[in-house]
Amino acid sequence: MMAIESPVRIPALDYEKEMKRWSQVFKILSEDGPKIEHSPRQLVWRKNKTTLWYYAAEEKKYSTPLFFVYSLLNKPYILDISPETSVIAGLTKRGYDVYLLDWGTPGYEDSDISFDTYILDYLEKGVKRALRHSGEEEISVVGYCLGGTIASIFASITDLPIKNLIVATVPIDFSTGIGPEKWLEGMKNGQFEIDRLVDVYGTIPADYIYYGMKSLAPIYVSPYVGLMSRAHDSKYVERWRRMDKWLNDATPFTGAALKQMFNELYKENKLVKGELVIGGKKADLSKIDCPFFAVSSANDSLIAESQSLPIMDLVSSEDKTYKLVEAGHVSLALSGMFAPLVDEWLASRSTKVEDKTN
Repeated sequence: MMAIESPVRIPALDYEKEMKRWSQVFKILSEDGPKIEHSPRQLVWRKNKTTLWYYAAEEKKYSTPLFFVYSLLNKPYILDISPETSVIAGLTKRGYDVYLLDWGTPGYEDSDISFDTYILDYLEKGVKRALRHSGEEEISVVGYCLGGTIASIFASITDLPIKNLIVATVPIDFSTGIGPEKWLEGMKNGQFEIDRLVDVYGTIPADYIYYGMKSLAPIYVSPYVGLMSRAHDSKYVERWRRMDKWLNDATPFTGAALKQMFNELYKENKLVKGELVIGGKKADLSKIDCPFFAVSSANDSLIAESQSLPIMDLVSSEDKTYKLVEAGHVSLALSGMFAPLVDEWLASRSTKVEDKTN
C-alpha cells in the first residue's frame, strides 16, 4: 500500500507585520546619516590634508602614548564612532594618551603622493611630533587594516623608538585574499591594468573605491540582510546606521600609492618577499623586534586570516602574540571589544606613570 504523506503546512504570512517591517526598513534607509561626534581632542600638527589629533587620557595611568595608523581606503572615525563603543575613548578611559593620524581627503593635486611619501613625510614626521608633544622617549604604534600594513612597513625602516607594535585585521601576504577568484587572479597576473586608470584620473575618486570594494567584499552587502531582520531593535539600528554611514564614506586614493599597492603588493607580493623599498630602504619585517601583537577577526569578510598570519614568522620579536577573535572586520572596532583587547596586552608593556615618577 502506498503511504500518503501529510502536506507540509506553510505558516500564513502576517501581511500587517511584514508591511510594518518593510516600512521601518524604508524609513531607516531614507533618513539622513547620523552625526558622528568625536571624543574631545586637540589638533597637534597638520601637513597638507593630513592632521594629527591628540586625545588626552581621562586619568593618566601610562606614560607611553599610543599612535593610531588607519587605512588609506576609509576614514578613521570608525575608531571613534560612538561614545559607547569608541576604540579611542575606550583607551583614554583606561589611562592612555592617544594620537590619531588622519590622512585626510586627497585631491587631484595629490596624485603623486606614494607610500614613500605617506610613510616618510607624513607618518614618520607625525610620530616625531607626537613624541615631542608627549615629552616621552618611546611610543606604541597601533595599525588597523591597511594602516597595519603601513605601520609594519614604517616600523621596519624607522629609527624612531617604537616601544610596542599592534596590528589588527592586517593584510601582509597579498598572494591570497577574499574576493572573486578571477578578480584575484587578474590582480596577480596583470589582467587588471591599474596604471592606465591612474594615468587617466590621477587620484581615483571615492565612488570608484567604494564600488570596487563593494564588488570584492560581502561586508558591503550583508549588513542590509541584518537590517531586514532586526529593524525593530533600536540599539542595533543605531549601530547599523553608524556603520552604514562609514561604509559609504570612502576616501579617494592617490594614483602613485594605488600603483604601488597593486603592482608591488598585490601583483609582486614584495612585502612578504622582503623586496619592498621605501625611501631607499628595504622594508624588511625581520627588523621589527619590539613587543608585537597581531589580532585577526574570525568572521572577517575583507581580510583573510591567511593574509595576516605570516607576519608572525616574519617579525623577529621575542615577545609576540597572535589572537583570533570572534568578530568581523568592522565589528572589531564597532562593538567596543578592541579597546579592552589592546589594554589587556598593552598594560604590562607600557611604562606606568607611578613607576616613572618614583
